[in-house]
Amino acid sequence: MENKIMPLEPEPERLSSEELTPRRIVTELDRYIVGQDDAKRAVAVSLRNRWRRLQLPPEIAFEITPKNIILIGPTGVGKTEIARRLARLVGAPFVKVEASKFTEVGYVGRDVESIVRDLTEIAMNMVREEELARVATLAQKRAEERLVELLLPRPPALPGPGASEEERKEYQEALAHHEASVQKIRGLLAAGELEDREVDVQVSSSDNPVLSAFSGAGLEGMGLDLGDMLSGLFPKKKKRVRLKVSEARRALIVEESERLMDQEKVTREALARTETTGIVFLDELDKIVAGGSTHGPDVSREGVQRDLLPLVEGTTVKTKYGMVRTDHVLFIAAGAFHHKKPSDLMPELQGRFPIRVKLNSLTKEDFTRILTEPKNALVKQYQSLLGTERLRLEFAPGAVERLAELAEYINTHTQDIGARRLHTVLEALLEEASFEAADLDREQKLTVTREYIDEKLESLAKDEDLSRYIL
Repeated sequence: MENKIMPLEPEPERLSSEELTPRRIVTELDRYIVGQDDAKRAVAVSLRNRWRRLQLPPEIAFEITPKNIILIGPTGVGKTEIARRLARLVGAPFVKVEASKFTEVGYVGRDVESIVRDLTEIAMNMVREEELARVATLAQKRAEERLVELLLPRPPALPGPGASEEERKEYQEALAHHEASVQKIRGLLAAGELEDREVDVQVSSSDNPVLSAFSGAGLEGMGLDLGDMLSGLFPKKKKRVRLKVSEARRALIVEESERLMDQEKVTREALARTETTGIVFLDELDKIVAGGSTHGPDVSREGVQRDLLPLVEGTTVKTKYGMVRTDHVLFIAAGAFHHKKPSDLMPELQGRFPIRVKLNSLTKEDFTRILTEPKNALVKQYQSLLGTERLRLEFAPGAVERLAELAEYINTHTQDIGARRLHTVLEALLEEASFEAADLDREQKLTVTREYIDEKLESLAKDEDLSRYIL
């Protein structure tokens, strides 16, 4: 019997905090990530504890800090995916950073407080999108009214006190004609018959060479308040442009949405969300473990640990939206720790990551499940992609297991890159089909069998040098 794999499903609705019990969280994570039950349970409990803390009186809740986690395991086993899916599940601001980023530039590297500024920016974007969705209907209505005004001449002027009866009658007739024209234009707009008509629209112009000069990389700390200060000196200008109705509508909806939004409310909500639900995923934590040397790169690595410590302990960071406290931001760190151990970190930093979970290397059985079970399984992705070119991709019995077997073999004999090996194996397997699919003149079916896989991949897999460079 052939492997019948359903197409990718749309994302489920986000669950409320009350619904996200630890068991439900693990169940949701199981839909995307195979195995690693200990890690899923650990993050599920940490997430639930945040909800529990918010149910307590403020004086008690403030004292309860998150139990930060270190995920230990080789690359490609699901460390990042667990944290990313967790954040999406609850709609929390989430930022992923590599610890090594902070040691790249001499002994200073990037300012670690930029982590919190990035997290706040993400929270602002999330809240803005929610607020834009809330005002979308009214913004659309207002934009349509402005389009009607742009497409029609102004209504007749009201006659003055000394106007004659004839002038008043002419005014009433002109007004009635104008109202009829308004209704007609509204109908044509609703029917989409005026989309190519051009209108003159005034739009905001925020281009300013002075402001852009201070937006370069590495100046995020310096330019924290400078942009806001200069924007007061150089306010936004209006410029008149000629646009098609379809383009003008989009511009007007954006402008009306901005007017309808309560910016202060958005900022308050974003800051609160950053502080209470923010999640920072700190990858490559093992790369900042010092080797015991008192000079060279080890000085930089230990310096990064010292800089990170206040963030994880709880400090106040200045952002362009206001002050952000990090006491209740959840930090999930990860690293392979092949040659070093979490106990090699500074004792103070170790103490701020009380939960440590080891993730297992992936086996053939894990690869088989990864290929077929999750909602975003790779086989489903390739079936959907090639299906757009009228090529129906199917896998014969035993084919998926053979792919998993080869992926495990290559990981064992070259470099273990976990589930990412499946990407390279599938790309090599389906390269020819992907190249030829665009030229198909009718629907065709490609059935991948064990023999087809061996023909395409076995020689590559068995040649260690080729595997190292190609797979």
